Amino acid sequence: MKKVKLTKESKKNLLEDLLKRSPNSYSSYESTVNEILANVRANGDAALFEYAKKFDHFDLSAANIKVTDAEIEEAYSLVGDHLLSVIRKALKNIKEYHEKQRQYSWFDAKENGTILGQKVTPLARVGVYVPGGRAAYPSSVLMNVIPAKVAGVPEIIMVTPCNAEGKVNPNTLVAAKEAGATVIYKVGGAQAIGALAFGTQSIPKVDKIVGPGNIYVALAKKAVFGFVSIDSVAGPSEVMALVDETANPRFVAADLISQAEHDPLASAILVTTSEEMADRVMEEIDGFVPNLERKEIIEQSLNTYGYALVAETMEDAYDVVNEIASEHLEIVTKDPFYTMTKIKNAGAMFLGEYSSEPLGDYMAGPNHVLPTNGTAKFFSALSVDDFIKKSSIISYSKEALQELAQDIQDFATAEHLTAHANSIKVRFENEN
Repeated sequence: MKKVKLTKESKKNLLEDLLKRSPNSYSSYESTVNEILANVRANGDAALFEYAKKFDHFDLSAANIKVTDAEIEEAYSLVGDHLLSVIRKALKNIKEYHEKQRQYSWFDAKENGTILGQKVTPLARVGVYVPGGRAAYPSSVLMNVIPAKVAGVPEIIMVTPCNAEGKVNPNTLVAAKEAGATVIYKVGGAQAIGALAFGTQSIPKVDKIVGPGNIYVALAKKAVFGFVSIDSVAGPSEVMALVDETANPRFVAADLISQAEHDPLASAILVTTSEEMADRVMEEIDGFVPNLERKEIIEQSLNTYGYALVAETMEDAYDVVNEIASEHLEIVTKDPFYTMTKIKNAGAMFLGEYSSEPLGDYMAGPNHVLPTNGTAKFFSALSVDDFIKKSSIISYSKEALQELAQDIQDFATAEHLTAHANSIKVRFENEN
C-alpha cells in the first residue's frame, strides 16, 4: 500500500490509475468475446457443447445441460445443516430489505375525464450468471435471484459452469434452490451470456442478464446490451475507508484487506486527515497479510491499487471520496451520520466501526451487487427496480382532450409535424 499526500496532481494520477481496471480498458479481449457470441448465435447448443469441452473439459449435451432435481438433492447432502441455516438467515434479511423496494401501479383520475397512471410489470424472464470454480459465491446467487423473485419475475434462468465431472458447486445449487431460481444450466463464460441473450435449442432467450463474472463475461454482457438489458458492466471489487483519528486502525486494516483478497485488480483505499492513522493502518495491514490464505492476491492488489491518502482537511477528503465514487465506502468518523451527508457518490455506505463491509456482502440485507469504477456517480445497487418495467397510462375523455386540442396542434405545427396536428384536428372537425 502506498501512502500519498493528497494534492490536485496526486488525485489526478490516482483516478487515471484506477480507471485502468475498468472493463472498458480491455479491448484486446473483445475480438475473442465477439467470436464466441457470434458462434453461439449461429450454432446454438452445438457452440455451447464445443466450449464446454474446450474450457470445462466436460462432454456437455442436451441430455445433461440442465441441473436435475437429483443433483440439487445431492447438493443439500453435501452442504450441511449449519451452512444451510446461515444461507436461510441471509435470505430472510435480503428478502425483507428488498420487499421494501417494491413499486406498485397507480392511477390518478380527475373530474374532467383525465386518467393518468403507471402500470408496473415484472420482466417475463431474466438470466442470472453465476461464476464457478474458486469464485463460487452463494451470497451472489441470493443477491441476484431474490430481488427478481420479489419483483415477481415468473421465470429465472441461472447459468453457471460445471467441472470436468459435470458437477456444479453444491453451495451454488443450494443457494439457487433456496432463493427460487426456476432452472439451472451448466454453462459458463461468454458463451453463457450469448445463450441467454440469443437463446439456443436448450436455453431460452431472456429479457435481462444480471450477475458477476470475469472479464470475458463482463465484455460479453456489454456486447449483447441492446439485444437484452443488463445490470451493469462490473469491474474488479473496491473498498474505501474514510476515517478520522477516532477510528480503530486494526478494524480499518482488516476491512481494507477483505476486499483486496478478491482479485489482484481489486482496490483498497484509505482516506484520512491523520498521517498517524495512515501509518498505524498500514502497520496493521503488514501484520495481517502474511497469515492470510490469499496473501499473494492481497499483496498484488495492495501493491498496485492500495493507497493511503492523507488529506489536508476533511473537505478535501470528501472531495476525493466523491470523485472516486467507490463501490463500498466505510465511514468511521466521530459522527459518521454527519459525514454521510457530505458524500454524494458511493455504491453502499457502511457507517461506524461495527458496520464492516463483509456484513453487507452476506447478511445485512442490502444488495451487494454495486456499481464499480466510478459508476456510482450515476448507477445504483441492484434492486427490485432492475426487474420491473413501467408503462405510462393515459386516458382522456373528449372534453378533456378538447381543452388541450389547440395547444397540441400549435406545438405540432411548430415542429413541422402536421400529421400530429391532424390527428387531433380530425376529432373535432365537425364541431362548431
